[in-house]
Amino acid sequence: MAELDLLLERAAPAAPVLALAHGAGAPMDSEFMNQFSSALLAAGVSVCRFEFPYMQERRRSGKKRPPDRQPVLLDAWHTVLDKLANERVFIGGKSMGGRMAATLNNERQQAGVICLGYPFHPPAKPDKLRLEPLQKPGSPVLIIQGSRDKLGCRDEVAGYSLAPNVSIHWLEDGDHDLKPRVKSGFTHQAHIQTAAHLSANFMLTGEGL
Repeated sequence: MAELDLLLERAAPAAPVLALAHGAGAPMDSEFMNQFSSALLAAGVSVCRFEFPYMQERRRSGKKRPPDRQPVLLDAWHTVLDKLANERVFIGGKSMGGRMAATLNNERQQAGVICLGYPFHPPAKPDKLRLEPLQKPGSPVLIIQGSRDKLGCRDEVAGYSLAPNVSIHWLEDGDHDLKPRVKSGFTHQAHIQTAAHLSANFMLTGEGL
């Protein structure tokens, strides 16, 4: 595997670190990832961003590539955690990145897991569920989900059987990027700020466990 580039930003020397993975289609410095990371830093949490090998190659070549297979994604996660071995680490990510963090949690538990828009199923395939990482006991898992997420909306998720260590916070009218419609009265920026506040509380105080 190619060397992974880590972007570690510290809120304070002793602050816990959220190792944060991107989603399938956007890099670690997308607008969403930048805004969420900045809000976490302001809330007192350090952030370590990285890119999976396929995204690093896409950045180098400029050519779009599909995500790596799960074993490669998990190997990348192990590499990141080895580099952060002396830190108090939480793991998480947006969409696919969060799903891989939850999967990793079943074999290499960290202080906790944060999933931003968990992909409970593929688009338009509500019967093809991806619940296994959330059905095994392990470290606490916080899922922050838009209530109209097409990869797992509130009504769908209400019928799922999840492990007791999993908690879900719903952001009203948010889609898979946590973005609400204008008519809802909410804003995307406010929802990202709320997600960061919830995540920081989860890491610093255990709130949401």
